[in-house]
This record gives sequence, C-alpha cells and structure tokens, in this order.
Amino acid sequence: MQRRKFTSAASAVVGLTAFAPLSRAMSGISEGDAALGIRTALERGAVAAVGLLGKTDGFLGNPKVRIELPGFLHDAQRFLRAAGQQRRIDELITAMNRAAEAAVPEAKALLVNAVKTMSVEDGRQIITGGDDSATRFFAQKTREPLEVKFLPIVTRATQKVSLADKYNAVAGRAASLGLLKKDDANVQQYVTSRALDGLYLMIGEEERKIRKDPIGTGSAILKKVFGALR
Repeated sequence: MQRRKFTSAASAVVGLTAFAPLSRAMSGISEGDAALGIRTALERGAVAAVGLLGKTDGFLGNPKVRIELPGFLHDAQRFLRAAGQQRRIDELITAMNRAAEAAVPEAKALLVNAVKTMSVEDGRQIITGGDDSATRFFAQKTREPLEVKFLPIVTRATQKVSLADKYNAVAGRAASLGLLKKDDANVQQYVTSRALDGLYLMIGEEERKIRKDPIGTGSAILKKVFGALR
C-alpha cells in the first residue's frame, strides 16, 4: 500500500474510537500544530543525541554508551592486563570509542530525512506508542542505512590500532567455539553495532525528556502539543 507523507499527525488518530481519549486531549490543537510538534520533537531529540555522542569522549566518557570489549574478551582483559598488555587493551578500547564518535555525525542527515518523510501511520504510532516510540521509529527507518555509512568510518579508525587484527583473529576462533556471539567476532562490525545502540539509547533519553517536561524545552510548539498529551 502506498504510504502517504505525514502531513497531519492529528488526522492519524481523530475519528478512531480506540484513541478517543487522545483525540479529546488534542481537540484544541490544529492538525498543522500536531504535525509540527511531532516533527520538532523527533528532530530535536535526534540532533541532540548526535551532538552528545559525535564529539571527543561522547562515547568514551559516557558510561551509558561506552564501548567495552564483548563477552569473554571483556572477562579476559583482566588477565591480559596482568600479563603486561594494559596499554594495548586501553588503546583498543579508546580506538573503538573514538571510531564510534567519528561515525555518529554521519547519522544526522538520515535521521532528519526520516522525520521529513514520515507517514500518517508512523505519526499515529509515535503519538500512541509510549515513551520510546520515536526511538523505535528511528531504529526501524535508519539502522540498516546507518550501518552502511558507519562501517567504513569505523574500519578506518580501528585499522590504526595493531591489536584490532588480533581481536578479529581471537574473536573469530572464540565465535567458532561458541564463546562469543558471531556478530561480535569482527571488531569493525561490533563497534558499528554498539555505536548505533548508543545512538538510539541517547535518542530515547532525549525523547523521554521532551515527553516528561515539554515546557522545559523552551519550545512553544512542543509545550502546546506534548503538554496536551500529559
């Protein structure tokens, strides 16, 4: 079925009896304002998340998204450090996080475009889908193309670290023995995946802030639309 662009968020719910309480809450808001409010919230949350992560220490300095070695490699690093490999382990972890920080700014254009091409059904799901509905929308629409964009950037960054090749060799053997997930057996793919996880996590945090305190955003349209939904 051909998807229509999301030009009216309110029209996605008004007239559907299942969402009657929501319709009443937004009865004083025009369709244009409803659409603008949702678009503004999505774009603001996405841009804020990119800004937080796409800078030095955006990943490395944030324990919520910091990328560590996966699985048994994380557990084994204690022994590697004791064996005199501390500097090289730290170098690899820093490189993984720096790679993620370098890749994330590439997400901005795709995230903003996803907002601009929303369908009516997308808008309805975001309005009614709970505190993480916008985050799920972004993940569904952008994860695959962002993986394509992130991977070469991550690859260039991690290739500068000699331990990256050894990671792939050791992790590949570990995955064949069932000690590590297959998706984590390649450092470039692992970092790309964790970078996207971190991006969507931070978008989710920004989304919850807007829903919880639309007045605090300083945006009149967010106050009007999301204030009505509280």
